[in-house]
Formats: sequence, C-alpha cells, structure tokens
Amino acid sequence: MKPNMLKLLAAGVCSAALACGAQAGQGVTDTEVVIGSNGDLSGIFAPFNVQAIKAAQLVFDEVNAAGGVHGRTIRFVVEDHQYQMPKAMANFNKLVNADQAFAMILNLGTPMNLAGFPLMEAKEVANISPLTASKEMLSGNTDFKYAGTSSYYDQMLAGVDYLVGEKGAEEVCAMYIPSDFGKEIQSGAKTKAEELGKTWGAETTHKPDESEFVGALTKLKDAGCDVIATALGVRQTIVAVATAKKIGWTDATFIGSSAAFHEAIAAQPGGITEGYYAAAGWSDYKPRLGDPEVKTWYDAFKAKFDGEEPGMAAILGNAAAQTLVKGLEAAGPDLNADSFRQGMESLNFRDPVGDSQFEYSADSHQGADDIVISVVKGGVFEEVARK
Repeated sequence: MKPNMLKLLAAGVCSAALACGAQAGQGVTDTEVVIGSNGDLSGIFAPFNVQAIKAAQLVFDEVNAAGGVHGRTIRFVVEDHQYQMPKAMANFNKLVNADQAFAMILNLGTPMNLAGFPLMEAKEVANISPLTASKEMLSGNTDFKYAGTSSYYDQMLAGVDYLVGEKGAEEVCAMYIPSDFGKEIQSGAKTKAEELGKTWGAETTHKPDESEFVGALTKLKDAGCDVIATALGVRQTIVAVATAKKIGWTDATFIGSSAAFHEAIAAQPGGITEGYYAAAGWSDYKPRLGDPEVKTWYDAFKAKFDGEEPGMAAILGNAAAQTLVKGLEAAGPDLNADSFRQGMESLNFRDPVGDSQFEYSADSHQGADDIVISVVKGGVFEEVARK
C-alpha cells in the first residue's frame, strides 16, 4: 500500500475516534473526556477525600446534564489507594495507562502524588488541585501541574507567626508523620520559629495508624513546648489534642495545616478540641451561608446526597471540579495537552464557596494563595486572621 494511502486511512481512524496524536490527548473523543482521581476513600485521610469526590461529581453531573463542555461529557473514574503507596501506584498505572485519563483531579497524598508524577508527565496528564498542599506539587517541570491552594509550608509560616504574636510563645515543637507531608509542616514551623528567634523545643514522629500519644505528649510537655505544629491524620489529631487535655496539659496551643482544617475536628463533643488552630488555604462556608451563591451550592449538595451536609472536603472538591471545567472551556473544542495548558493559564476567577481567588498564568501554576487562620470555638472553625 502506498504511504499516502496509509496516511489517509490513519487520518480517517483518528477522526472517527480520538482526535489523535498532536490533535488531541488520550481520553478525548468527540463526545467524552475521561478524568481520573486517585485518593483515600477508606484510610486515615478518607474524611478529606470522600466528600471532595462527591462535590466534584455534583459539578460534573450538572455540566453533563447541560450538554458537557464543547459537546463532551465528563466521565469521572475514581480509585481508592487507602493511603498505601503500593495501591496508589497500581491505581496511577490503571488510570493513566488503562483508563487513558486526560487529566487528574483531587489525587490525595504528598508521597503518592510525587510518585505518580512520572507516569502522568509521560502521557501529558495534568494534575489539578491535588488533595495535598505540599509545595512539591509545583516542583520541577510544572507544565502539567496545577496546585489549588497555598502550601503546607507557607501555612505553617503564617500560623506559627500568628500564634507567637498572639500567645507570646517562646518554644515551638511538632508532632508529625515523617512523610513528605509531615516533614514539610515540621520544616515550616521550625523555620518560622528560628526566624522569630524562638526555641525549637522538641518533636515526635508517628506512624499513620498510631493511636496512643501519652508518651509523645509527655515528652513535649516536659520540653516546655508552647506551640505544637501537628501533621497527623484527622482522627489522630483529635486523639492527640484530647489526650493532652486528659493529662492536664492545657497551656499549650496546637496548630495544624489545611490537612487538619476539618469539621470532624471542630465538632467533637464536650469541647475536647476547643482552642485547636488550623492554617488553611480557604475559608469555612458556614459563616457565609447568607451569600446566595454559597447557599445555592449548599442546597444542591444536600439534595444530591440525601440530606448530607457538605463539609470542608466538599469545598475543595467543588473548587477542583470548577477549575477543571473552566480549563476545559477555555481550551476550546480542539482539546489536547497544549490547548488545555493555555486554557488553564488564562483562568482568573473567584470561588465563592471557599472564598478564594484563583489565578493561573504561564509564570504561575499556583491557583489560590490565601492563608486563613481559624480556631475551634463552639464546635466550629472560626476565622481569626487572614494572611
């Protein structure tokens, strides 16, 4: 067969299915675009993942019901890694190579995202608004990386700075899981303490499934810690703060990052987490339910999920899905990795639900850089400062 005829046949195959090669990325047809997510739906960070996925699905269902984006509906494929690295890598391989995801959103876990980057980058799969605020999400080549919020590191810089000023703290300490996630939070807290001329008192490290903290807290108490930066799971954070009070240690202040900015921590009965601080990249929506846009979203979520009330994770899921959809819209009908990057780099919009401003450009793939400091008061996180 002549070479020209082969080219014509190949072109015909492309137009009938994918837009092929340089014309479109994997997971794109005339009628559909495949979006993946690799997260923790049943492990220690499930409280920060399950509702995020639900909120994203709500957005996609609404978009699909209206005809999709440029005629393409969004097919959302979600996998659970249970915060275990072997499962995470198997899931990345499935989503990228078998499901042919065009882009990924809400991938949870700093170590998981870092390990998955080579697989995603090899297929030019964009990683959008991962459920980790690690500054490493924008390390190396950022062509296909789009962070959603401020980093753990910056959150700790701001949080420790605030507490040292408010509490007159002299000794800063940390409790953390010694993963990339935990080390970044420890590093941010220690850096700010040293910048302010304060003492880095002590630190304790913990396994992701650890549930007994008496020994660690006794060590930190004996070291004279005033402020303790925490990088633990949601349940672990609750247990650690409650245990400190049980052993009579009530004059220390605990602060977490966006990974600890969760309603489950605030709403514990008996006020056992009262006074716990979190420095995060967005604001709780509950004090802003008077905003018509926030109330519309709140009502839609509850109607979709049988009366379930949206929490902090749902705020992130909504923002991630809205960002993706806006990126697809801006990319135009000829969807491929290059057009999508150009579309993403043109975005500048306000997220009313999270009360954050998102702006991407060719020079910055960091969406929002807000840092909101909140404290548990009366069973909710109340905003006390914004950096």
